[in-house]
Parts: sequence; C-alpha cells; structure tokens
Amino acid sequence: MVLRLPTSGSRRRRGSLIRALPVVLAAAALSACAWFGDKDLPLSDDPPDRLYNEGLFLLNTKHDFKAAAKKFEEVDRQHPYSEWARKSLIMSAYAYYESRQFDEAITSAKRYVTLHPGSPDAAYAQYLIGSSYFEQIPDITRDQLGTEKALNALDEVVRKFPNTEYAASAKHKIDVAKDQLGGKEMTIGRYYQEKRDYTGAINRFKVVVTQYQTTRHVEEALMRLTEVYMTLGIVDEAQTAAAVLGHNFPDSPWYKDAYRLVKSGGLEPHETQSSWISRAFRKLGLG
Repeated sequence: MVLRLPTSGSRRRRGSLIRALPVVLAAAALSACAWFGDKDLPLSDDPPDRLYNEGLFLLNTKHDFKAAAKKFEEVDRQHPYSEWARKSLIMSAYAYYESRQFDEAITSAKRYVTLHPGSPDAAYAQYLIGSSYFEQIPDITRDQLGTEKALNALDEVVRKFPNTEYAASAKHKIDVAKDQLGGKEMTIGRYYQEKRDYTGAINRFKVVVTQYQTTRHVEEALMRLTEVYMTLGIVDEAQTAAAVLGHNFPDSPWYKDAYRLVKSGGLEPHETQSSWISRAFRKLGLG
C-alpha cells in the first residue's frame, strides 16, 4: 500500500487521496448506525478491520480528522501486532496532519518510520514529518529552528527516497525553507551593517553566499558585501563581489547598485580567483 499525500489542503485533492487508499470493507452487517450509535460508550476490543473502517468513515465521509486519528490509534492500542495496526499508524499520522495537529502527526509518522523502515509507505511517512515541520515554519523575525527541522526532514525524503513522487514535492519545500533561512541571515546581516559591526555583517552575508546561493537573497548578499568591503577598504573583495554578481545576475538591480558603488571609488568590477566568493560560486558551478 503506497499512500499519496495531497500537496494542498483542498477538499478535492483530499478526496483523491482517500480514494487512492485501499478501503477494506467490513462485513455487510456493519453499518454506520452500529458504529456511531452511542459515542459515550467505552471502546471494547473490536475487530481491527472494524476499527480501521470506522476511521476511514470518519476521515472520508465525515471529514472529522481528529476523531479519525483517535480511531486509528485505537487499532494500534487494541491490536498492536496486526497488519491493521501498521496501516492505522500511517493513517493516524495523515489524519493528524489534516487536522493541523502537527506535533501529533510528527510523532505518529516518526514511529512508523522507526517500526517499518522498509515499508513502501516509509517515504510517505518521512514526507509527512517534513511537511508537518514545514507547515509550522515561523515568521522570518523569529527563531528558525523549526525551519531547520523541516529542511532536515525533507532532505531525508530526497536522500532516502529519490525515486518517489514525494521527492519532487520535498525539493520544492526545501527551496522555500532555504529561502526562509537565507532571509533570516540577511535580516541579521543588515542589522549588523547598520550598527557598523562589519565583521558580523560579513559573516552573515557569507552564509547566504555559501549555503543559500540558489535563493533570491544571494543577489542582495553580494551587493551588501560590496558595500561592506568598500567601507573597510578591502577593494579586491569588493570588486570580486560586484564582478560575481554581474557575471551571474547581469540584469539584477542589485548589480547596478554594486557597479555604481565600485565605479564611485575609481574601480571596475574584477574577480579575484582566490577570493572565497569566487570559490563559493565555482563549487556549485555558478561562477
């Protein structure tokens, strides 16, 4: 059984996922009325297939994801060593994800990966972990530990399951997470630059250039490095930052600013091959 997680929360796509699940129907005598006649009655040791299908009913028909997750957990509690328990564990992770109970989704999905690493649904479970962290990415002004967790979990999807459909979606989320982290570095770097803590500013802009150079922030980072190095009189690095910016992003407005700044000092953009900036871009074949 390979589950497919929808890339959006739309009801239409959610329905597509549920239709893709192998719905194992219970006996014909089992009815919705029998399932939900008295919600206050304590749960008994019901057959695992019955509990599982009650969860599917809540998920697919009622769209009550919290209740569905609890029902799937009950399968695992009452029948922990059954195949139904394995299926229910991944379904509870999905139901928690849809109900935006992301911590619970992460817990269930991590448990699934630990117990069933060789299952075809392990890729889906790992993707759920990464997506749950991704949905909790904080505002750029706040601590980005959650973003780093999302990035690490999604990297696991790409690394361990590169040929699955989840890898492509994980790569897209990775790009977004990296852009967020790059933006955080830029925010701190600009703060240091304004405070004239130029070493601190260079270190932050360097992180963007070396670790997040495929994000939209790298153009500004190269421009800021041009500014800082010109202020410090380190003209070789300033010329290199401007030259690398112009070579890789010739139409960027940031390059126009960097070019004017270098020219104002009677210089031209010129790349010094031994510069750390040049080495960083050659490493990824961008220079």
